[in-house]
Amino acid sequence: MNLDVLNSQHSDEIAAFLAVASQGSFVAAGRLLQRHPTVVSKRLAAMEKRLGVRLVERSTRQVRITPVGAKLEQHLRSAINLMNEAQQQATQGASEVRGTLRLALPAAMGRRWLGPMLPEFLKEHPHVSILADYSERLVDIIDEGFDAAIRIGELEDNRLIAKRLSDHRRILGASPAYIEKHGMPDHPHDLIQHNCLRFSGLASFPQWRLFRGSELQTVAPKGNLTANDSESLLAAACADSGILGAGEWLMRHDIAAGKLLHVLPEWQLDTAGGVYLVRPSAKFPSAVVIAFKQWIESKFTPAPPWAICRPD
Repeated sequence: MNLDVLNSQHSDEIAAFLAVASQGSFVAAGRLLQRHPTVVSKRLAAMEKRLGVRLVERSTRQVRITPVGAKLEQHLRSAINLMNEAQQQATQGASEVRGTLRLALPAAMGRRWLGPMLPEFLKEHPHVSILADYSERLVDIIDEGFDAAIRIGELEDNRLIAKRLSDHRRILGASPAYIEKHGMPDHPHDLIQHNCLRFSGLASFPQWRLFRGSELQTVAPKGNLTANDSESLLAAACADSGILGAGEWLMRHDIAAGKLLHVLPEWQLDTAGGVYLVRPSAKFPSAVVIAFKQWIESKFTPAPPWAICRPD
């Protein structure tokens, strides 16, 4: 059996190649591997020299995988999946949960609700370490090597196994001072007369679709602040700037504390979605992933943490 491919130098070259293939540039690949882009480029060049083939076409703007490189990438990922599956199967019977858990978390929800809970999981499992990536981008957990992720909204990737943790509702909120000055809207069409704080990441942006049961009202609110960061919009709403449309998880604490009022409480902004735990569809999940799945499900039972929050 030839084990040359398993030496550390070749492993580093393979990691560099797969990172470039998934990220599309040396800069992004370096960020993923926490290495300088020139290091990634040198490792890939060494691999090409060793194999005697060109794996990528380089230009000043982008890196494109060659047909030979694409075929190699496919075989390498299949081999890695088989090795991971074998290791996961071997660790399933372990009496002690140990190892590293790579998590992809939504940035705002992760900072506000999920991240503060992680130390509890680590106390329960002292031989586990967590590498958490907070980002609003939709990461490819398979290509980027994550063990699990928390996702908000609707799922489309059928390569993943998903567990719905809770419903996801979007609501409207504004500060008491803003409402006192401008009045409380009685109907979605009244929002046209208000300054609305708009999240550009909303699927229906720039429109707001409001549902009350089967009734739908669509409005195109105007406002002096639009952003792709929900926490900055929340800060503006608490500073009396206007009416915010965002996830209930984002506003619930400030509503409970009286800093915000629930506007048009009979209406829901946009269609209902969910909060999901997702993981690659490997046949044998690791003991660490199983432990985290059981733990995070308990944190959302009988309701998500924001549904039972109390004011400070």
